[in-house]
Amino acid sequence: MEQVKDKFDRPLRDIRISLTDQCNFRCSYCMPAEIFGADYPFLPKEKYLTFAEIVRIVQAAAELGVEKIRLTGGEPLLRKHLSELVHDLYTKTSIKDIALTTNGVLLPKYATALKAAGLQRVNISMDALDDRVFKEMNGRAVGVKAVLKGIEAAKAAGLGIKINMVVKKGINDHQILPMAEHFKKEGIPLRFIEFMDVGSTNGWQLSSVVSKKEIIRLISSQFPIESVKGSYYGEVASRFQYQDGSGEFGVISSVTESFCSTCTRARVSADGKLYTCLFSAKGHDLKPVLRSSDSIKEVKEHIAAIWNQRIDRYSDERTEETAKNRPKIEMSYIGG
Repeated sequence: MEQVKDKFDRPLRDIRISLTDQCNFRCSYCMPAEIFGADYPFLPKEKYLTFAEIVRIVQAAAELGVEKIRLTGGEPLLRKHLSELVHDLYTKTSIKDIALTTNGVLLPKYATALKAAGLQRVNISMDALDDRVFKEMNGRAVGVKAVLKGIEAAKAAGLGIKINMVVKKGINDHQILPMAEHFKKEGIPLRFIEFMDVGSTNGWQLSSVVSKKEIIRLISSQFPIESVKGSYYGEVASRFQYQDGSGEFGVISSVTESFCSTCTRARVSADGKLYTCLFSAKGHDLKPVLRSSDSIKEVKEHIAAIWNQRIDRYSDERTEETAKNRPKIEMSYIGG
């Protein structure tokens, strides 16, 4: 197995694959309802990569040193027959670390089948425990109970679980401690995410960011904590454990503390474009090589050539001005 590296000597180890650009929420973070309304022109389903094409991408990526695959969206559980894709990824590629990012609402229906197919873990998006705040942020009349039922279903199925909370100042920052306390009791790792300027539609401004330092200061005022050493190269969350042994939380700080220098992650959109940065404006279309030949070698060489030329350092270079004016792909299209 070869290992491909970019111009800054960053290896490719993690690929996130978006299965659909649609979602059953209209979250203010990545799909604000005033833009992504009922008439929004989402991708027609015939534009999506087929499951067979996704498997070939992953087979090629594994030969380049990729160790992790995460299936994302939109909402990936809206993609029909998803457990069949997970089974094929688990049995036809060498990658066994297969995860899913979801809002959790459909997990009671699918968690058991996904676990049986080879899914290892789920990252569930949940931005508040307070029902009013949660509904305000997801843009729909979907309450907290629906997500909590999804978490229980994932737990019952034997899936590993992490919770992701995007924190916006003045919107849900008062939910930091209730969320920390709840998932501390549950023994489920919680990841706080600084509100990022993903896409061009979420109304991002620096004044809406609750920093990593603020989050840590708030939690440590309530619970004794200590830092935890990173478990692998390229880990994006700064991790902390509760001193009473009841679990851990983490903070993803790409606004206030960039981790560009160790970024090992690429993303593939639902229609087959490879993005080498979450903040990219343009992707590299993989469909021509996928559809002109059955050769895994050609797909591998194409991905390697793209990654080898990678010079992305957006979070290192971000200013409030560039964040507002630089075009970026939407989160719902590229996946989290």
